[in-house]
Amino acid sequence: MGQRIILIETSTALCSTALLEDGAVTAVRESSEPRMHASMTAPFVKEMLDERGLRVKDCDAVCLSMGPGSYTGLRVGSSTAKGLCFGAGIPLLAAGTLDILAAQAIEEGLPAGCRHIVPMIDARRMEVYTAVYSPDGTRLTEVEPRIVGPDSYRDLLAEGPVLFIGDGVLKCREVLGSPDAVLRQECPRAQSMKAPAMRLFAAGARVDTAYFEPFYLKDFIATTGKKLF
Repeated sequence: MGQRIILIETSTALCSTALLEDGAVTAVRESSEPRMHASMTAPFVKEMLDERGLRVKDCDAVCLSMGPGSYTGLRVGSSTAKGLCFGAGIPLLAAGTLDILAAQAIEEGLPAGCRHIVPMIDARRMEVYTAVYSPDGTRLTEVEPRIVGPDSYRDLLAEGPVLFIGDGVLKCREVLGSPDAVLRQECPRAQSMKAPAMRLFAAGARVDTAYFEPFYLKDFIATTGKKLF
């Protein structure tokens, strides 16, 4: 029997699920309808499995987008994934949301000469959750909340084209005015979890289903936000 992983991404306004079978995405469901994650996520999973003639226990794991992102969206994704894992007795995997966006950027194709990938998840005002990645998807910096200003990323942009991707990108357009700043305003998608999920599964990187909590970054914002100017 081939490897099957249920993928769940609910960290932003887009609610999406996908089914990974033998390294290929075989089913996808997604919706950007506001405030509907709680009512859509579990039905989306059921629809996909029904479409493929499968049950949850026929799968080898559930991989969840663990954040950072929307508090409510992350809670919905977490509770759904835990319920599936507990009910079927299968392991839970957790992929960083910024890792997923970096994988999504690579999957879609990088701009010519791209030197860095900078995923951005919208936080508040000019603040984003972000990190810096190499063109092959290796994370180079810690995940952090960052207030984007005129001097942000100046050093990176001096080196050449930088791809900024995520739902926090367009609000930074004016301050990222360099011609080497390539902007893609888009939400992370479950199907883009394929590469991170396969790496986690191969490494046996399970999380404790009972005690897992999403990566909110709320404490960091509360205690260090003023130092990020």
